[in-house]
Amino acid sequence: MKAHEIDYTIYGEEMQYIEIELDPQEVVIAEAGSFMMMDSGIQMETIFGDGSGNDTGILGKLLSAGKRVVTGESLFMTAFENRNNTKSRISFASPYPGKIIPIDLNLYQGKFICQKDAFLCAAKGVSVGIEFNRKLGTGLFGGEGFIMEKLEGDGLAFVHAGGTLARKELQAGEILKVDTGCIVGFSSGIQYDVEFVGGIKNTIFGGEGLFFATLRGPGIVYVQSLPFSRLANRIIASAPRAGGKGREEGGLLGGLGNLLDGDNRF
Repeated sequence: MKAHEIDYTIYGEEMQYIEIELDPQEVVIAEAGSFMMMDSGIQMETIFGDGSGNDTGILGKLLSAGKRVVTGESLFMTAFENRNNTKSRISFASPYPGKIIPIDLNLYQGKFICQKDAFLCAAKGVSVGIEFNRKLGTGLFGGEGFIMEKLEGDGLAFVHAGGTLARKELQAGEILKVDTGCIVGFSSGIQYDVEFVGGIKNTIFGGEGLFFATLRGPGIVYVQSLPFSRLANRIIASAPRAGGKGREEGGLLGGLGNLLDGDNRF
């Protein structure tokens, strides 16, 4: 199925959203929870499967939906169709601070690999599946980067990167070493594996994990400075614990901060 041709505009800097212009009968698919706003006349429909429209029959739909469950996504996706006789607009928002990246699959030989939580929305006809790395080391220690999402087709897809975005173009044989959570996605020509950091001190005291991803060119790699897992861990570490105090509120600096804020309860 040839993907629908859609026009778009990305707004904002830190907390971006994307506005997509749909011609009559054009459709865009999206993950649940990304919808922001839309014109009247656009109809929303929950669909079972990968959203491509290629998974015909009950068995095909079950297979594509099962793949989505493996990546941690919902069994269902949402399709938005413009049933007006004129152009209509619909918008999708970033889940947290970062950048929205348009991916024209025609420029990536019809396939792009991304983190399982990076996909935001796409033109109908783009298939959202899974990509396993077949190497044992990657399977055992890949962490966030082991099970990736696979975007296939000939249309536009949009992924989200947390924090600041870096785009790296690797030449043949060139290697980039990245924290697995910091990978946003890469073109199909990139070879992906996991490498042990090495060294007793690094292993015990490094604080950066035991493994990192190695990406070998040729191809394009997108890297994010703020993966959601890192943001969530910082929020959890700073959240108030039993007794109503956060991690640092009970210390000397926390007490000084309370005094400066006018909190004199001891």
